Amino acid sequence: MVGKFRKTSCLIKLKKFIYLISPNRIKKTFYKELDKVLSVKKVIFFQLRLKKNSEKEIIEISKKIKKITKRHKVKLIINDSIKITNKVSADGCHVGQNDTIISSAKKKLKKKILGVTCHNSKKLCKIAIENKADYVAFGSFYLSKLKPKAIKSNLSILGWAKNNCKKKIVAIGGINARNYKKVLSKGANYIALSSFIWNNPKFEPKEAIKKFI
Repeated sequence: MVGKFRKTSCLIKLKKFIYLISPNRIKKTFYKELDKVLSVKKVIFFQLRLKKNSEKEIIEISKKIKKITKRHKVKLIINDSIKITNKVSADGCHVGQNDTIISSAKKKLKKKILGVTCHNSKKLCKIAIENKADYVAFGSFYLSKLKPKAIKSNLSILGWAKNNCKKKIVAIGGINARNYKKVLSKGANYIALSSFIWNNPKFEPKEAIKKFI
């Protein structure tokens, strides 16, 4: 086990492995904070997830964020909306099981990235892959402030997915600086972070993400 964690630590030093999710509300100061966080160069994807904003507001926010993600060579992913993804020319779209018809999602996105939530389900993962998902997301593995009622997942699903899905794997839900190495060692390619970065009572966002170096 020690050897596995040592190997995981070496990989962490070499590549981007963070899938960063936006806070629920975008404040005026957010754009500068995001620029600082991405400058640490550990983020590979940034997902804009806004459930209470209008389509027009999300489009305006997306365009501002896209300038920042492009500068840092980070992929911009829009949550739930294929329409907005295409409208702002984002890099991809993440869909949940209730957000859209997965079977038609890739066709609408064309060459853009498609990510699919699979919770703790092998069946949902297989369906996502059949419908040409580029990555699959599992979780929640720990208690999540962002989604406190999320379906609980077992870390063993990551090992199964690594051996059977042949797609990139995102782990989500309550991941922090204490448990992320364990999650990566179980088979995840990327860890999703949100509350630990944007709502951390001890650290500013840039300092919080440095805990994963």
